[in-house]
Amino acid sequence: MVETFIRSECRLRERAVGGTTVVELYGEIDILAAPFLTACLDDLTAAVHPDLVVDLRAVSFIDCAGLTPLCRARNRIMRRHGRLRLVSAGDRFLRVMSGAGLSDFFEIHDRLPEALAVAPGRDLCSAAS
Repeated sequence: MVETFIRSECRLRERAVGGTTVVELYGEIDILAAPFLTACLDDLTAAVHPDLVVDLRAVSFIDCAGLTPLCRARNRIMRRHGRLRLVSAGDRFLRVMSGAGLSDFFEIHDRLPEALAVAPGRDLCSAAS
């Protein structure tokens, strides 16, 4: 397990679960944390067929600048024919995603075990429910 302090407001912990990389984010994901989070996610999405779960349950704040690294990671993963799942149990994150018009572009789950267990190709709309 690797733990990285991006800024005092944000922490990132990375671990492998089977063939999936799980990235747990803590704290605030904003304009200060975005460049460092982008660099970390770029490293994790550089391989062919990356399989990544980003756990956002411990994120206390995220704004549009914080969504940018997630969008970039999604695009990189899609180009490499991989898979990205987000985990968030809070309505706050879902409201930010909806307000930015991004809800339908991500596979979102409320619990980590569900994100790890769900089969590829599952209907994304039902996964976000």
